[in-house]
Amino acid sequence: MSTLINIAFRTTSKASMQTCDQANISLTKGVEQDFRGSAKNRQVTILSTVDWLQVCKEIDADLPWTIRRANLLVDKLTFSQADVGKTLRIGDIELEITRETDPCSRMDDQHQGLKSALMSEWRGGVCCKVIKAGSLKVGDSVELS
Repeated sequence: MSTLINIAFRTTSKASMQTCDQANISLTKGVEQDFRGSAKNRQVTILSTVDWLQVCKEIDADLPWTIRRANLLVDKLTFSQADVGKTLRIGDIELEITRETDPCSRMDDQHQGLKSALMSEWRGGVCCKVIKAGSLKVGDSVELS
């Protein structure tokens, strides 16, 4: 089974990501501290450790996952087009996968080649909308169905 490894948010567009051990997830704001959570189909973004490690290996760099600017880091999962519409259960919450998280040009500002490496096989993660609000914490189990 997969586990929630870390949680991150940013308070403004270009702010650095801040990590935390627990967070409240709401139907209107996604990760409550994160400024992007009100976007209808992108309330919460999720990155896989499996994919992130592959990306780092491809670009020969040991980068912190927060450079990707995702909200949640999970282990033992990878994502694909086939996951759109599926539900992720983490702690008290339920999220519907709505689409791939497209990497922006800001990724190459962090490390040259990062954007291209993230674009392959949904390695940039997924966007989700909140179906059931609640709280989550690092260590919670993650179930995809």
